[in-house]
Amino acid sequence: MSSPRRSSESKTTTRAANSSCEGTLAIVGRPNVGKSTLFNRLVGSRRAIVGDEPGITRDRLYGEAEWNGRTIRVVDTGGIIPEDKELIPSEIFRQARVALDEAAAIVMVVDGRTELASPDMELARLLLRTGKPLVLAVNKIDNVKQEPYAEDYRRLGIKELIPISAENGNGLIELLEHVFQFMPDGTPADSDIPEPAPPQAESEAGEEAGEVEPEPRETKVAIIGRPNVGKSTLLNALTGTGRAIVSPVAGTTRDAVDELVERDGKLFRFIDTAGIRRKGKTELMAEKLSVVMARKHLEAADVALIIIDAVEGVTASDATIAGYAHESGRSVIVVINKWDLVTTARTDGKPPADREVYEEQVRRHLKFLSYAPVVFVSATTGHNIPKLYSTIEVVARERRKRIGTGEMNRFLAHVDFERASVPMSKRVKIYYMTQAAVAPPTFILFTDRAVKLHFSYERFLENQIRKAFGFVGTPIWIKNRARGEGKR
Repeated sequence: MSSPRRSSESKTTTRAANSSCEGTLAIVGRPNVGKSTLFNRLVGSRRAIVGDEPGITRDRLYGEAEWNGRTIRVVDTGGIIPEDKELIPSEIFRQARVALDEAAAIVMVVDGRTELASPDMELARLLLRTGKPLVLAVNKIDNVKQEPYAEDYRRLGIKELIPISAENGNGLIELLEHVFQFMPDGTPADSDIPEPAPPQAESEAGEEAGEVEPEPRETKVAIIGRPNVGKSTLLNALTGTGRAIVSPVAGTTRDAVDELVERDGKLFRFIDTAGIRRKGKTELMAEKLSVVMARKHLEAADVALIIIDAVEGVTASDATIAGYAHESGRSVIVVINKWDLVTTARTDGKPPADREVYEEQVRRHLKFLSYAPVVFVSATTGHNIPKLYSTIEVVARERRKRIGTGEMNRFLAHVDFERASVPMSKRVKIYYMTQAAVAPPTFILFTDRAVKLHFSYERFLENQIRKAFGFVGTPIWIKNRARGEGKR
């Protein structure tokens, strides 16, 4: 059963560089500074295994990053310690040099939570000697208060310094703006996002709200959840096969089982993942790896089905797993499985569960997934499987929706920001707004101050965007940028 999966996966993970790529970006740095996490963020999938143990990445790993309609090739390298001559470190260094030679630009990653060390200085000198465009990414700067600590790294002599958090995505748009300036076929990043213009000056010909990006060849759907909530049974119901092993013993699935299904002319690739437990609950190495791979397959998907056991209700583990999907930018559908066991097939003498009351309880426990549809199914009987399919189609389409800039600014003109419960000192004046990316929908605000948006302000704006344009089932990412920031 594993051979076909490896064969299928190789077709997508080992393809040659796309001819439309503008150039190659090499990510380098000492071990364990977050290079692979940054790589995964940029390419939009968990291609690289990430862990606390230094030296996990040894070979070069390639992917493609797309932003604002432009594409670059990204190379993740092993951790470099220039003066370490041991066999494995020297091979890592050799592989990294190959990446440097083919790169149009280089990002050096350092750990902003640690002191500046001599290996960082040696590596910076080596990279500066290449003469190639170089950006210093000070990683693990998770909030605005930590940004001053990044300034200490200016001692490395690298002009372009950007504080980032590869883990939560902070600073990545600014990093991409700098990187794309250096690509051979690129133009300065500021030209990609024009300065504010009066909405009436824009041509409205052909502009349509809710334009959807071209549909991909297939929609990847990850089935995630705790062990023994019915993920494998649901896969069999969705595919009409007995592909996945179903057992009352929790943890039967360890490797990811996938199946390609054609329905009404559309292709769906369903991936049944291992039940995700907390790290402290996993003891066997195979089980630990299965959890890692489950999260990897989640981040490679377009849509995540979060399976909840209707009998047990939402648990803390369910909320944690849902958080993984939300933070990774996947579109989300909450699937209440085994609904028949609390309604028509209930045997404990209690009255059947009320759907509206149950959904209200689910939403109370998963407040951060207010945008996610809730579908009640029974995988064993096939109840509501057609509705689940139609919901998957809707959220997959919504995550690719793009709103025209003129339409966004007409929308902004009608938003009453006085209703946002934000202290006056935390408010910003929005001049202009544009959608920079899809999957998930990402918006950039041009404001009067380069500050992190207050949570309430961001939530208010997100709710207004959803009210006007939908975006059912997908998280919305909002970035703030001061008008004129980065111009020289």
